[in-house]
Amino acid sequence: MIDSVETLNSHEASIIACAHVPDQSPVFEGHFPGHALVPGVLLIETMAQASGYLILALNEFRSMPFLASVKEAKMRTFVPPDADLIVTAALEHEGSGYAMTKAHITQDGKKVCDAQLTFRIMPFPSKDLERHMTMQVEKIGLKKAN
Repeated sequence: MIDSVETLNSHEASIIACAHVPDQSPVFEGHFPGHALVPGVLLIETMAQASGYLILALNEFRSMPFLASVKEAKMRTFVPPDADLIVTAALEHEGSGYAMTKAHITQDGKKVCDAQLTFRIMPFPSKDLERHMTMQVEKIGLKKAN
C-alpha cells in the first residue's frame, strides 16, 4: 500500500509516507458496484504499514513488527479510486516487545481516518521474510532513521 516514504524523523519517532490508490482494482468490484470506495480495512492496513516501517527503521531493521491490535479506529470520510494519500505515524510507546503508534491518513489536507495501533516486535521468523522486507524497504525509499 505504501508507495514511498517522504520523511523519517528519529528524534520525533515519526514517519510520513505516500500511498496512491489505483484507479482499477478487484477490490472495487464488490465495494461498491457503481460507487467504488476503498474499504476501511485497507485504510487500516495502510496505517499499519506506515507504522510498521517506522518501527522497523527505529529498530535499525533488526526485528519485525507484527500488527497485534487496532484501537480507536475512525473512518471519517470516503476514499475513491485514484486518490493520493498522505500517511503519518508516530511512536507513542515501546517496551517489553511491543510498540504502540498513532497514525492517520489525509487526502487533500483533510483527515480520512486515524487509529491507535499496537505491534508485537519479534525476530524475523525466516530469512525469506527478512529478504522480502529488505527489498520492500529499498523499493519505498526507507532509510535508517536520522
